[in-house]
Amino acid sequence: MKSKILIIDDDVDSWRLLSTILQTHDFHPVWAADGMQAIAAARLHQPHAILLDLEMPGGDGLLVLERLKSNRLLSHIPVIVVTVRDRQEAEEQTRRLGAVAYLQKPIHDDTLMASLRTVLATSDGALEVGPDRSA
Repeated sequence: MKSKILIIDDDVDSWRLLSTILQTHDFHPVWAADGMQAIAAARLHQPHAILLDLEMPGGDGLLVLERLKSNRLLSHIPVIVVTVRDRQEAEEQTRRLGAVAYLQKPIHDDTLMASLRTVLATSDGALEVGPDRSA
């Protein structure tokens, strides 16, 4: 079974890029376009991890992160922030709110996959993280 990754990003081009990278590495991407859809999508899909943009209409990504981490049914899902926001001003705050990694756009395939594999390997339970997973 492929690991399901929820991409929360309002930019269709960003979603397409992230989705293509994930599919290339044998993950199953699902999408929420804004903060309003994010929590509902996380509940519905129960993803193995979430890629979260901070710049969105309908709820700032920091608010979405806070809501995800305060929801007892969703708080266990690791969140990787993927954003254009300046690293110095936002990384510490996102980590304080519960994000496990912070990646700055434009995103590179290798960086995203390294972070995602690390997060999935260290999260609870044995998850499939793609075809080149070390045994």
